[in-house]
Amino acid sequence: MRCAWLFILVLSLAVPALAGNPTPLSGTRVVDTGQPFAVYVKKLTNAIKANRMGIVGDACATCGAKSIGVTIPGNRVIMIFNPHFAVRMLKASVAAGVEAPLRLYVTERADGTARLSYRLPSHVFAPYAAPDLDAMARELDGIFARIVEAAGR
Repeated sequence: MRCAWLFILVLSLAVPALAGNPTPLSGTRVVDTGQPFAVYVKKLTNAIKANRMGIVGDACATCGAKSIGVTIPGNRVIMIFNPHFAVRMLKASVAAGVEAPLRLYVTERADGTARLSYRLPSHVFAPYAAPDLDAMARELDGIFARIVEAAGR
């Protein structure tokens, strides 16, 4: 019994250390933009539109925190997709619909610059093992790369 309590104690002390998750999940791209957070979010939004992707939603944790009187660094999740890809995705796998829209996560670093994190679409859709879905996801990988490049200028 004493050994079990010791194990629980050690585990409870270790869990907070894991919360930071310093290593991104497999298939995740992280880009330190070197640009001010607000400037980068605007450029990213423009790049998304220029690459014919639609902004389906925009979750602003910073805005939510502000509404309750708390100040946190910039934190946005921009959800994007395109109806043409949605139709293709659903034709290949209805189950994959849970993955749309795809997300771009922008966080503000201590120096005020933006960091972009996102999962490669090919990685997001890979578990569904559908060849047509895999082909579509590779196309989306290219679009995401173009969006990131354009926003970085």
